[in-house]
Amino acid sequence: MTVLAFLDGTLADPGAAHLRVDDLGLMRGDGVFETILVTGGTARELRPHLDRLARSAAMLDLPEPDDEAWQRATRLVIDNWRGSPEFAIKLVYTRGVEGDPSATPTAFALGLEISERVVRARADGVAAVTLDRGIDPGLGERAPWLLLGAKSLSYAVNMAAGREAARRGADDVVFTATDGSVLEGPTSTVIIARERTLYTPPATIGILPGTTQAAVFRGAERAGWTTKIEPLTLDDLHGADGVFLASSVRKLTRVHTLDGKTLPDSTPLHRELAEAYETVYA
Repeated sequence: MTVLAFLDGTLADPGAAHLRVDDLGLMRGDGVFETILVTGGTARELRPHLDRLARSAAMLDLPEPDDEAWQRATRLVIDNWRGSPEFAIKLVYTRGVEGDPSATPTAFALGLEISERVVRARADGVAAVTLDRGIDPGLGERAPWLLLGAKSLSYAVNMAAGREAARRGADDVVFTATDGSVLEGPTSTVIIARERTLYTPPATIGILPGTTQAAVFRGAERAGWTTKIEPLTLDDLHGADGVFLASSVRKLTRVHTLDGKTLPDSTPLHRELAEAYETVYA
């Protein structure tokens, strides 16, 4: 089940051709995207996602996204969805066709089923490996042209990291900086729990600000937890009561094994925090 909507308010056949082969989103990954979880007909964290889309677009010098049009396209997908009650919507915004002065950016919203692998990981947890991202924590501020912290379509490195994790017998990745500090996952934000406090690294080190991480923190605070945004090290991960990866579709997923070492059983913590996260939308 898929639903494709364009910003002019029209639906289209997702199985038909709609993009030119010289679209810069395809040719060079020159564009941005967001992935939004929909449950019960509601797009979770839509406002933060659209704000992040606009922020990423500005970092790439793309025209400012039409916020109202994106909201309409998102609603159009939801209203025409006939699949599972829980699904994902991917918003894609590219520079369009190179060298054509009359061309406009490519923009669409695509409703997608959530894979069984993701659903299973929510319940069972994942094994992760740490991989060097090759950047230092200050690089994003020194070199904004590297687009660290933008959710761009240039995800080849992220996907390669996932394949490397699979080669090592793991499910996912935690990226580290050149100084050994913790960054993020290829498609997730890292959260750790220690003594009723949740921690996540700051976006200023060149990582994507997490929409789901922010929602998890809100729910946890309501449940009496303290939350902190500060740098983390690998020792922090190995010494934590629980290590989690947060993203829109995966929600909050526990890491049970890191670099081949079994972490403390965080199943009860995961259950509590997952429930706290859900209360944000109750």
